[in-house]
Amino acid sequence: MTGFPWGAFAQNLGLAAVAALAVMLLTFAVAVRKGVHRVVDVAWGIGFTAVALVTFAASAGEGDDGRRVLVTVLTSVWGLRLAAHIAWRGRGHGEDPRYEALLAKAPGSRDAYALRMVYLLQGGLVWLVSLPVQAAQYVAAPLSGLAWAGTALWAVGLFFEGVGDAQLARFKADPANRGRVMDRGLWSWTRHPNYFGDFCVWWGLFLIACESGASAAVGAVSPLVMSYLLVNGSGKPMLERHMSGRPGFAEYAARTSGFLPRPPRRGQGATGPPRR
Repeated sequence: MTGFPWGAFAQNLGLAAVAALAVMLLTFAVAVRKGVHRVVDVAWGIGFTAVALVTFAASAGEGDDGRRVLVTVLTSVWGLRLAAHIAWRGRGHGEDPRYEALLAKAPGSRDAYALRMVYLLQGGLVWLVSLPVQAAQYVAAPLSGLAWAGTALWAVGLFFEGVGDAQLARFKADPANRGRVMDRGLWSWTRHPNYFGDFCVWWGLFLIACESGASAAVGAVSPLVMSYLLVNGSGKPMLERHMSGRPGFAEYAARTSGFLPRPPRRGQGATGPPRR
Protein backbone atom coordinates (compact mmCIF):
# COMPACT_ATOMS: atom_id res chain seq x y z
CA MET A 1 0.00 0.00 0.00
CA THR A 2 3.02 2.29 -0.35
CA GLY A 3 2.72 5.36 -2.51
CA PHE A 4 -0.87 6.16 -1.62
CA PRO A 5 -1.17 9.79 -0.36
CA TRP A 6 -2.78 9.00 2.97
CA GLY A 7 -2.47 12.53 4.35
CA ALA A 8 -4.20 14.17 1.38
CA PHE A 9 -6.83 11.44 1.33
CA ALA A 10 -7.56 11.91 5.04
CA GLN A 11 -8.21 15.60 4.41
CA ASN A 12 -10.47 14.63 1.53
CA LEU A 13 -12.54 12.41 3.81
CA GLY A 14 -13.37 15.49 5.86
CA LEU A 15 -14.22 17.57 2.79
CA ALA A 16 -16.44 14.80 1.45
CA ALA A 17 -18.28 14.59 4.77
CA VAL A 18 -18.90 18.34 4.66
CA ALA A 19 -20.19 18.08 1.06
CA ALA A 20 -22.58 15.24 1.89
CA LEU A 21 -23.80 17.01 5.03
CA ALA A 22 -24.33 20.29 3.17
CA VAL A 23 -26.50 18.59 0.53
CA MET A 24 -28.62 16.91 3.21
CA LEU A 25 -29.03 20.06 5.31
CA LEU A 26 -30.05 22.13 2.27
CA THR A 27 -32.53 19.41 1.32
CA PHE A 28 -33.86 19.36 4.88
CA ALA A 29 -34.51 23.11 4.67
CA VAL A 30 -36.41 22.63 1.41
CA ALA A 31 -38.39 19.73 2.89
CA VAL A 32 -39.43 21.71 5.98
CA ARG A 33 -40.55 24.58 3.76
CA LYS A 34 -42.57 22.22 1.52
CA GLY A 35 -43.80 20.06 4.40
CA VAL A 36 -42.77 16.87 2.55
CA HIS A 37 -39.68 14.84 3.44
CA ARG A 38 -39.77 12.60 0.37
CA VAL A 39 -37.46 15.14 -1.32
CA VAL A 40 -34.56 13.54 0.56
CA ASP A 41 -34.63 10.73 -2.01
CA VAL A 42 -33.67 13.28 -4.68
CA ALA A 43 -30.71 14.35 -2.54
CA TRP A 44 -29.26 10.81 -2.55
CA GLY A 45 -27.89 11.03 -6.10
CA ILE A 46 -26.99 14.72 -5.72
CA GLY A 47 -24.97 13.91 -2.60
CA PHE A 48 -22.77 11.43 -4.45
CA THR A 49 -22.28 13.92 -7.27
CA ALA A 50 -21.23 16.61 -4.79
CA VAL A 51 -18.72 14.26 -3.14
CA ALA A 52 -17.26 13.28 -6.53
CA LEU A 53 -16.87 16.92 -7.60
CA VAL A 54 -15.34 18.02 -4.30
CA THR A 55 -12.89 15.10 -4.45
CA PHE A 56 -12.01 15.92 -8.04
CA ALA A 57 -11.04 19.44 -7.01
CA ALA A 58 -9.16 18.31 -3.89
CA SER A 59 -7.22 15.51 -5.63
CA ALA A 60 -5.65 17.72 -8.31
CA GLY A 61 -1.97 16.86 -8.55
CA GLU A 62 -2.36 13.69 -6.47
CA GLY A 63 -4.05 11.08 -8.67
CA ASP A 64 -4.03 10.13 -12.35
CA ASP A 65 -6.04 12.72 -14.27
CA GLY A 66 -7.70 10.14 -16.51
CA ARG A 67 -8.99 8.16 -13.53
CA ARG A 68 -10.09 11.34 -11.75
CA VAL A 69 -12.13 12.45 -14.75
CA LEU A 70 -13.54 8.98 -15.38
CA VAL A 71 -14.79 8.30 -11.86
CA THR A 72 -16.18 11.83 -11.47
CA VAL A 73 -18.09 11.65 -14.75
CA LEU A 74 -19.47 8.16 -14.08
CA THR A 75 -20.59 9.06 -10.55
CA SER A 76 -22.17 12.34 -11.68
CA VAL A 77 -24.03 10.77 -14.62
CA TRP A 78 -25.42 8.05 -12.34
CA GLY A 79 -26.28 10.43 -9.49
CA LEU A 80 -27.91 13.17 -11.55
CA ARG A 81 -29.95 10.70 -13.64
CA LEU A 82 -31.23 9.08 -10.46
CA ALA A 83 -32.04 12.43 -8.85
CA ALA A 84 -33.88 13.66 -11.95
CA HIS A 85 -35.87 10.44 -12.23
CA ILE A 86 -36.95 10.48 -8.58
CA ALA A 87 -37.86 14.18 -8.79
CA TRP A 88 -39.96 13.55 -11.90
CA ARG A 89 -41.64 10.47 -10.39
CA GLY A 90 -42.54 12.28 -7.18
CA ARG A 91 -43.94 15.47 -8.70
CA GLY A 92 -47.40 16.32 -7.42
CA HIS A 93 -47.36 13.62 -4.74
CA GLY A 94 -47.64 14.02 -1.01
CA GLU A 95 -45.47 12.40 1.63
CA ASP A 96 -43.92 9.01 0.90
CA PRO A 97 -45.66 6.30 2.97
CA ARG A 98 -42.26 5.10 4.26
CA TYR A 99 -41.50 8.48 5.79
CA GLU A 100 -45.07 8.95 6.99
CA ALA A 101 -44.80 5.68 8.93
CA LEU A 102 -41.39 6.60 10.32
CA LEU A 103 -42.38 10.10 11.38
CA ALA A 104 -45.53 8.80 13.07
CA LYS A 105 -43.14 7.36 15.68
CA ALA A 106 -41.48 10.73 16.37
CA PRO A 107 -41.27 11.31 20.15
CA GLY A 108 -41.40 15.09 19.66
CA SER A 109 -40.90 17.34 16.65
CA ARG A 110 -41.40 15.39 13.41
CA ASP A 111 -38.90 17.61 11.60
CA ALA A 112 -36.19 17.17 14.25
CA TYR A 113 -36.78 13.42 14.22
CA ALA A 114 -36.55 13.40 10.41
CA LEU A 115 -33.26 15.31 10.58
CA ARG A 116 -31.74 12.70 12.90
CA MET A 117 -33.24 9.52 11.48
CA VAL A 118 -33.32 10.33 7.76
CA TYR A 119 -31.09 13.21 6.63
CA LEU A 120 -28.05 12.70 8.86
CA LEU A 121 -28.24 8.93 8.38
CA GLN A 122 -28.41 9.24 4.61
CA GLY A 123 -25.59 11.79 4.64
CA GLY A 124 -23.45 9.31 6.54
CA LEU A 125 -24.29 6.57 4.06
CA VAL A 126 -23.40 8.82 1.12
CA TRP A 127 -19.99 9.42 2.70
CA LEU A 128 -19.44 5.72 3.42
CA VAL A 129 -20.66 4.34 0.09
CA SER A 130 -18.68 6.97 -1.85
CA LEU A 131 -15.33 5.74 -0.48
CA PRO A 132 -14.22 4.09 -3.78
CA VAL A 133 -15.17 7.29 -5.65
CA GLN A 134 -12.94 9.24 -3.27
CA ALA A 135 -10.08 6.74 -3.10
CA ALA A 136 -9.91 6.17 -6.87
CA GLN A 137 -9.10 9.84 -7.46
CA TYR A 138 -5.93 9.55 -5.35
CA VAL A 139 -4.52 6.58 -7.30
CA ALA A 140 -1.50 7.69 -9.34
CA ALA A 141 -1.40 4.64 -11.65
CA PRO A 142 -2.78 5.17 -15.18
CA LEU A 143 -5.99 3.52 -16.28
CA SER A 144 -5.71 -0.18 -17.10
CA GLY A 145 -7.96 -3.03 -18.18
CA LEU A 146 -9.36 -3.33 -14.65
CA ALA A 147 -10.65 0.24 -14.79
CA TRP A 148 -12.26 -0.36 -18.18
CA ALA A 149 -13.85 -3.57 -16.89
CA GLY A 150 -15.30 -1.50 -14.05
CA THR A 151 -16.57 1.06 -16.55
CA ALA A 152 -18.26 -1.69 -18.56
CA LEU A 153 -19.92 -3.06 -15.42
CA TRP A 154 -21.04 0.48 -14.51
CA ALA A 155 -22.57 0.80 -18.00
CA VAL A 156 -24.50 -2.46 -17.55
CA GLY A 157 -25.83 -1.10 -14.27
CA LEU A 158 -26.87 2.24 -15.77
CA PHE A 159 -28.63 0.38 -18.59
CA PHE A 160 -30.65 -1.75 -16.16
CA GLU A 161 -31.54 1.26 -14.02
CA GLY A 162 -32.44 3.63 -16.85
CA VAL A 163 -34.27 1.16 -19.10
CA GLY A 164 -36.03 -0.51 -16.17
CA ASP A 165 -37.25 2.84 -14.81
CA ALA A 166 -38.45 3.93 -18.27
CA GLN A 167 -40.32 0.67 -18.86
CA LEU A 168 -42.04 0.90 -15.48
CA ALA A 169 -42.94 4.56 -16.02
CA ARG A 170 -44.61 3.76 -19.34
CA PHE A 171 -46.51 0.88 -17.74
CA LYS A 172 -47.78 3.01 -14.86
CA ALA A 173 -48.78 5.85 -17.19
CA ASP A 174 -51.47 3.63 -18.75
CA PRO A 175 -54.63 3.77 -16.60
CA ALA A 176 -55.54 0.27 -17.81
CA ASN A 177 -52.61 -1.08 -15.80
CA ARG A 178 -53.73 0.28 -12.44
CA GLY A 179 -53.41 -2.43 -9.78
CA ARG A 180 -51.79 -4.88 -12.20
CA VAL A 181 -48.36 -6.43 -12.41
CA MET A 182 -46.58 -7.13 -15.70
CA ASP A 183 -43.68 -9.16 -17.02
CA ARG A 184 -42.45 -7.08 -19.93
CA GLY A 185 -38.92 -6.08 -20.79
CA LEU A 186 -36.23 -6.22 -18.12
CA TRP A 187 -38.89 -6.82 -15.47
CA SER A 188 -39.44 -10.30 -16.89
CA TRP A 189 -35.79 -11.15 -16.17
CA THR A 190 -35.54 -9.74 -12.65
CA ARG A 191 -38.11 -8.32 -10.22
CA HIS A 192 -35.70 -5.48 -9.46
CA PRO A 193 -33.79 -4.26 -12.54
CA ASN A 194 -33.11 -0.89 -10.91
CA TYR A 195 -31.68 -2.49 -7.76
CA PHE A 196 -29.58 -4.89 -9.84
CA GLY A 197 -28.40 -1.84 -11.79
CA ASP A 198 -27.32 -0.12 -8.56
CA PHE A 199 -25.46 -3.28 -7.61
CA CYS A 200 -23.50 -3.23 -10.89
CA VAL A 201 -22.79 0.51 -10.71
CA TRP A 202 -21.13 0.30 -7.31
CA TRP A 203 -19.14 -2.84 -8.01
CA GLY A 204 -18.00 -1.17 -11.24
CA LEU A 205 -16.85 1.99 -9.44
CA PHE A 206 -15.06 -0.20 -6.92
CA LEU A 207 -13.11 -1.95 -9.72
CA ILE A 208 -11.95 1.45 -11.00
CA ALA A 209 -10.49 2.10 -7.54
CA CYS A 210 -8.71 -1.28 -7.43
CA GLU A 211 -5.53 -0.22 -9.24
CA SER A 212 -3.94 0.30 -5.83
CA GLY A 213 -4.09 -2.05 -2.88
CA ALA A 214 -4.75 0.90 -0.56
CA SER A 215 -7.69 2.26 -2.54
CA ALA A 216 -9.11 -1.26 -2.99
CA ALA A 217 -8.98 -1.86 0.76
CA VAL A 218 -10.60 1.50 1.52
CA GLY A 219 -13.27 1.15 -1.15
CA ALA A 220 -14.33 -2.45 -0.55
CA VAL A 221 -16.85 -1.50 2.13
CA SER A 222 -18.94 0.43 -0.43
CA PRO A 223 -20.17 -2.36 -2.74
CA LEU A 224 -20.54 -4.70 0.23
CA VAL A 225 -22.78 -2.22 2.08
CA MET A 226 -24.78 -1.44 -1.06
CA SER A 227 -25.23 -5.12 -1.87
CA TYR A 228 -26.51 -5.79 1.64
CA LEU A 229 -28.92 -2.83 1.58
CA LEU A 230 -30.27 -3.75 -1.85
CA VAL A 231 -30.68 -7.48 -1.27
CA ASN A 232 -31.33 -7.77 2.47
CA GLY A 233 -31.95 -4.27 3.80
CA SER A 234 -34.15 -1.37 2.73
CA GLY A 235 -34.31 -2.41 -0.93
CA LYS A 236 -35.77 -5.69 -2.16
CA PRO A 237 -37.28 -7.04 1.12
CA MET A 238 -39.10 -3.81 2.01
CA LEU A 239 -40.57 -3.39 -1.45
CA GLU A 240 -41.66 -7.02 -1.73
CA ARG A 241 -43.37 -6.89 1.67
CA HIS A 242 -45.33 -3.93 0.36
CA MET A 243 -46.20 -5.71 -2.90
CA SER A 244 -46.94 -9.18 -1.52
CA GLY A 245 -50.68 -8.61 -1.28
CA ARG A 246 -51.12 -7.39 -4.86
CA PRO A 247 -53.12 -9.70 -7.17
CA GLY A 248 -50.76 -11.64 -9.43
CA PHE A 249 -47.60 -10.84 -7.49
CA ALA A 250 -47.13 -14.37 -6.11
CA GLU A 251 -47.29 -15.82 -9.63
CA TYR A 252 -44.92 -13.15 -10.90
CA ALA A 253 -42.44 -13.87 -8.09
CA ALA A 254 -42.62 -17.61 -8.78
CA ARG A 255 -41.43 -17.25 -12.37
CA THR A 256 -39.12 -14.22 -12.15
CA SER A 257 -35.68 -13.98 -10.57
CA GLY A 258 -35.58 -12.03 -7.33
CA PHE A 259 -32.38 -10.19 -8.21
CA LEU A 260 -29.84 -11.55 -10.72
CA PRO A 261 -31.34 -11.49 -14.24
CA ARG A 262 -32.30 -14.75 -15.93
CA PRO A 263 -35.00 -15.83 -18.41
CA PRO A 264 -38.42 -16.19 -16.75
CA ARG A 265 -39.65 -19.66 -15.82
CA ARG A 266 -42.40 -20.84 -18.13
CA GLY A 267 -45.85 -22.00 -17.13
CA GLN A 268 -46.06 -19.97 -13.90
CA GLY A 269 -48.93 -17.62 -14.83
CA ALA A 270 -49.38 -14.16 -16.31
CA THR A 271 -48.32 -10.57 -16.12
CA GLY A 272 -45.16 -8.88 -14.50
CA PRO A 273 -43.52 -6.28 -12.28
CA PRO A 274 -44.98 -4.74 -9.20
CA ARG A 275 -46.10 -1.17 -9.56
CA ARG A 276 -43.87 1.18 -7.53
